[in-house]
Amino acid sequence: MNDFLIESEGLKYTYRNGAAYVAVLDGVSFSLCRGEAVAIVGPSGSGKSTLLNVLNGLLAAQAGELRVLGRSALTLSQDDWAQLRRKHIATLFQDGNLIPTLTVERNIAFRAGLAGLAENDGAALMERLDIADTAERYPDQLSGGQRQRAALACAFAMQPKLILADEPTGSLDYATAQRVTPLFFDAIRERKVGALIVTHNPELAERCDRKLELREGALCPWDSALSS
Repeated sequence: MNDFLIESEGLKYTYRNGAAYVAVLDGVSFSLCRGEAVAIVGPSGSGKSTLLNVLNGLLAAQAGELRVLGRSALTLSQDDWAQLRRKHIATLFQDGNLIPTLTVERNIAFRAGLAGLAENDGAALMERLDIADTAERYPDQLSGGQRQRAALACAFAMQPKLILADEPTGSLDYATAQRVTPLFFDAIRERKVGALIVTHNPELAERCDRKLELREGALCPWDSALSS
């Protein structure tokens, strides 16, 4: 596999709204490399979450070309996508997406197990993310910030090649975000993970290698978008 984890050209996705059709993605073209973090910004409803769901195979683009982890999306079955999500693509949702019947420790172990890893560094991850004392708690016993940090631990425990994150610090208070964010980016670069991060947080975006804005269905450099 080359260093490109995502290569897209002219991706299109249209929703039907009554009798009208709304082009949410209208020619999205970009690439993402190993060890690179790219921020996607844009107003609510601009299609950022739709883009993430196309990139992890939960939605299928209606036009354009997409390669994920060196494989053409056109050749991937739903089983293939499920295998990629189990082993190589970690998606971080705003709600944490933890299994409610498992403790934090078991959630982390389960996620690593799905990726085929018999052992995981869950204890070390919980310590680094300051949630070691939540190991035996269930998701409904956690604060929003604790759930988000547990989700981060689950993501890194599976040792993914690609992380797709929807507001990964959105549930954290300012002090916790300031502490966790450097750990997030350190892990990305240490492990050569590629990360696509949807965020409204300018500080988080500034830490990324590139910043893109989803505007009128297409991606453009954020800085030029702000000056236009």
